[in-house]
Amino acid sequence: MVLPPDFISQTKPVFGDSLWADFLHAMEEEPSVSIRLNPLKTEGWEVIEGEAVPWCRGGYYLKQRPQFTFDPLLHAGAYYVQEASSMFLDEVLRQHMDSRVSCALDLCAAPGGKSTVLRAALPTDCILVSNEPNGKRAQILSENIQKWGAPRSYVTNLYPRDFRKAKLQFDLILVDAPCSGEGMFRKDEGAIHEWSKANVEKCWRLQREILEDAWQCLCPGGLLIYSTCTFNTQENEENVRWMKEELGAEVLPVDTPSEWNITGSLLKGFMEPVYRFIPGRTRGEGLFMAVLKKGGETEADGRKLEKGLQKLKVIYKAQEAEDYPKAELTYQQALQYLRREALMLPEDTPKGIITVTFRGLPLGQMKNLGPRANNLYPKEWRIKSTHIPAEYETILRYP
Repeated sequence: MVLPPDFISQTKPVFGDSLWADFLHAMEEEPSVSIRLNPLKTEGWEVIEGEAVPWCRGGYYLKQRPQFTFDPLLHAGAYYVQEASSMFLDEVLRQHMDSRVSCALDLCAAPGGKSTVLRAALPTDCILVSNEPNGKRAQILSENIQKWGAPRSYVTNLYPRDFRKAKLQFDLILVDAPCSGEGMFRKDEGAIHEWSKANVEKCWRLQREILEDAWQCLCPGGLLIYSTCTFNTQENEENVRWMKEELGAEVLPVDTPSEWNITGSLLKGFMEPVYRFIPGRTRGEGLFMAVLKKGGETEADGRKLEKGLQKLKVIYKAQEAEDYPKAELTYQQALQYLRREALMLPEDTPKGIITVTFRGLPLGQMKNLGPRANNLYPKEWRIKSTHIPAEYETILRYP
């Protein structure tokens, strides 16, 4: 792997010789593969040949990467394919989230991995707003939130300033900020070609704009979790220091065992508790995370929030699932359904709207007309590949 010369000259002195050597060695290795189970759908299920991710409930490393696209359980929301470092959010929430939290916002949420961590950890009656400013990415986010299948979930397509202007307030805000993507180098070669010092400069300035808007939407006493997938201190420690000095944020510690090999601050003279996942030291890709608390004490008003959201661009709102008759599909039938193809339902299937399932989990609806059935799977979600594996490559053992 050929890294940009400017990245090397900027990062090597910050890492130091030992950490830099470990990082370079890791860059020549394949990244690990990991998934996180959906606790709403997989109680009692087990991951076959999976090793637990220590900082996340339901997170597992896999021995190899299966063909996820052809696993109906992925499309049913039984699990989410997520890089293990990003699952550290679960540990943060376990240690710092107040059980009274009623409203949470994931401000830069696409494609939805951290939103599903939030949804799994938040109280069931807590409102979660998952937002993405980019329209196309917001549709991907909406698909993943719908498949995860949790109540009290919203997906919005707004800019951070829109929440501030609407004077919406939240107990918990996650800002997984747009960044220069240095932590993606091993997974995405395109991130290497797109990197530049100018982009780093652009990113840290944008991040502060986003953070300032987010801070205005955070209730007194609320938590703001800041994360990036990059290594430089401008987008990480220096932004946390700015929030501490300019916004009055308190930086909170997270208890982490030494065997997790999480790296602390790399900014000289800045010793606040921050958490870095660096390939070669930790088992995952590049992640930076910090937990910040706003002074004071109050609680967000869920009813006021939902009323305010009605005036904004909401592209998805979770509804109570209707209890339609169910029809269980074989593996081959499930793939036909997910490709939005026609398939025959059993003769004794009731007419009308039917929920089709695989391994007992809903995939979506069909309209059974008797001699034929209309496939109602969303057109934009369909599997486009014409290849259908002959056998089902299962990674989960279900009851």
